[in-house]
Amino acid sequence: MGSDKYMPLFETKRAKGRVLYRLFAGTLFTGICFIWAYRVGNIPKRGEDGRWVWIGLLGAELWFGFYWVLTQALRWNRVYRCIFKDRLSQRYGEEDLPGVDIFVCTADSTVEPPIMVMNTVLSVMAYDYPAKKLSVYLSDDGGSKLTFYALLEASKFARHWIPYCKKFKVEHRSPAAYFASLSKSNHHGDTRNLADIKKLYEEMEDRIETATKLGRIPEEAYLKHRGFSQWDSYSSRHDHDTIIQILIDGKDPNATDVDGCALPTLVYLAREKRPQHPHHFKAGAMNALIRVSSNISNGQIILTLDCDMYSNNSLCIWDALCFFMDIEKSHDIAFVQFPQAFENTTKNDTYGGSLLVPYNVELHGMDGLGGPLYIGTCCFHRRDVLCGRKFTKGCKFQWKIDDDNKGRKSIQELEEETKPLASCTYEQNTEWGNEMGLKYGCAVEDVVTGLSIQCKGWKSVYFNPEKKAFLGVAPTTLAQALVQHKRWSEGHLQILLSKHSLERFVQAKISLGLQLGYICYNSWSVNCLATLYYSIIPSLCLLKGISLYPQVSDPWFMPFACVISAKYIYSLIEFLCCGGTILGWWNEQRIWLYKRTSSYLFAFIDAILKTLAFTNVTFLITPKVTDEDASQRYEKEIMDFGASTPMFTIIATLAMLNFFCFAGMVMKVIMDANVFKLFEEMPLQILLCGALVLINLPLYQGLFLRKDKGKVPSSITESAFVLALDRSCPFVCNNRKFSYVTWKHSSTCCLKLLICSHKLLSRHKYKGYNLYPICCFHNQLGATSRQCERWVTKKN
Repeated sequence: MGSDKYMPLFETKRAKGRVLYRLFAGTLFTGICFIWAYRVGNIPKRGEDGRWVWIGLLGAELWFGFYWVLTQALRWNRVYRCIFKDRLSQRYGEEDLPGVDIFVCTADSTVEPPIMVMNTVLSVMAYDYPAKKLSVYLSDDGGSKLTFYALLEASKFARHWIPYCKKFKVEHRSPAAYFASLSKSNHHGDTRNLADIKKLYEEMEDRIETATKLGRIPEEAYLKHRGFSQWDSYSSRHDHDTIIQILIDGKDPNATDVDGCALPTLVYLAREKRPQHPHHFKAGAMNALIRVSSNISNGQIILTLDCDMYSNNSLCIWDALCFFMDIEKSHDIAFVQFPQAFENTTKNDTYGGSLLVPYNVELHGMDGLGGPLYIGTCCFHRRDVLCGRKFTKGCKFQWKIDDDNKGRKSIQELEEETKPLASCTYEQNTEWGNEMGLKYGCAVEDVVTGLSIQCKGWKSVYFNPEKKAFLGVAPTTLAQALVQHKRWSEGHLQILLSKHSLERFVQAKISLGLQLGYICYNSWSVNCLATLYYSIIPSLCLLKGISLYPQVSDPWFMPFACVISAKYIYSLIEFLCCGGTILGWWNEQRIWLYKRTSSYLFAFIDAILKTLAFTNVTFLITPKVTDEDASQRYEKEIMDFGASTPMFTIIATLAMLNFFCFAGMVMKVIMDANVFKLFEEMPLQILLCGALVLINLPLYQGLFLRKDKGKVPSSITESAFVLALDRSCPFVCNNRKFSYVTWKHSSTCCLKLLICSHKLLSRHKYKGYNLYPICCFHNQLGATSRQCERWVTKKN
């Protein structure tokens, strides 16, 4: 047990430069207050033009300022953790260590390839941890025979892979990642053993991928293993009995690898599903795993992992135990959250999938306020806390549990005894999904579960080691990224709008700063309103010649200039300090705009409808596979707009609208020959519109220049073109500041645009679309009604 003198297993260090940052934040907030004062003090009087536009800007800037204050909670008190694993191993022997149950969840073998899932399973089976204390559970919510067959093959390969990893101290415990790393470097180890293990892996991979492509398993395998008989009563993925198979029983002395060493327990679970019973998506699958594992291994620590998030550090269990087993500081720690990291992100992170700032700044800030949120994967939990144990001061945890009675049961008896725990009726009239296990009724069941745990008085820890503990797969197309953010932001808003939200925050045993941090994430989707307003109205007013911001010579110009420059300069520095690049930061700003104007908009609408019970909660799985062309575009950092989705229609329409407004402003400058006056009167509007055009350059390429499959679909191009003209034309037509000469000179360009729109419309199905504003636009440019009819067919 080591010395009686207390030595901490972990330490907490505060971030450097906190005072300097707080001075900066205070100064910036002063500038924001000046902007608010300018807006309030210069509201046009009742009856004057632009009053409601001005009030709208005031509302948007109030929201932006308020949301910026919320983000400061995530930066105000950042802390960093360091651990002492050597002290842990000296203090506790193998018999004193807690059991660890690892949950890997998959739901659809078509979008989550079985071979990818098996690499995750094999990586955690090979942890450097006592095998009899380690159990791995795969929850297959699709109930696929292909996934079970893949796990059966992986269990055979594990008997060779685990001893190989420990013998040669393999760093990458995922076989696919290990062999990929060897191809990028010169291997000087035992080539014979390497060749043997690689051959075994390639044979396993070939069998799994062949079965996946054919959609069926080999007849020989079907007859050889009794587990496949449980699919005899299988109707569909939404209608089947509970299927439990203990493929490796870690308590069986005969369950050994090729070197005669014990293997960890390996269990397959497909919980019962019936169409008439709600299954609660991933939260329901996790709760079934908690109950099933309690009857098989009952590990005191639970690690939850997504099926694409393989282990990149064979010692990360020991890292987590340093926070759970400190005799003086661990009594109130409920879970330890590791960051998600991604192996497939490109240098400049085209879609912002690496989430550098949240994982390297914001979660450290939440840790300093009481603990990070639970992000659903890469997280170690205390089992009893996850099952509803309430926090009391001085509570103690018993790590040694006597479960010898369970060890004497046969595998068949244990499977039959455990099946009822995964039935679809087990949770009826119980606290599961409410006070026990993961919470139901929210698209981000992980976040609301972590919040509920913290509200009971427990704390959490964020540990971000230099060597990433887990590596996964980030979205490789824009559509995947936007759908993922839509689900996240919708779930967060559901937490804020839930009937228990106010009660949860008012009566919570968490700090005010942590509450603000949660509200910051919960309010993601609300940003869509202010962002859409700022992306449309200032540009349209620029086209019409209406100034919405102070002139350069006005003293009120300084707060705007200082806040904008300081905010974005700090954002760039923060991103670079997190390991990003300048181009990566620019890509992050583009994705920030696209998320707020599309993902967050749909999330906001859906969350409101679900809160009002007009629609039901859904769960969208982010695909983990893309076609070869899309993968090549991703590797070359070429944005992929090839999907036909309403989100792209909104993004493209906004891009076209700002392009028309900017082009109109340029024409006005050319015709008026008074460049300096325009820049003197409306510098910030020109800057805003110009930035929106510049940030959309890849989208313009996808709209007009590209010919590959990643271009914007023609239907979306046509929709965006017509909608943007429909919105911008009335502003141009009502502009009385333009001279007649200006209109005549502008007509050539505008006529060309309308001819293009006619060509696009003639190839598409715009039945009944109201094109009357475009016809009016033509008439005011001097075209005859007959000419208008030639170009565009008006539909009332």
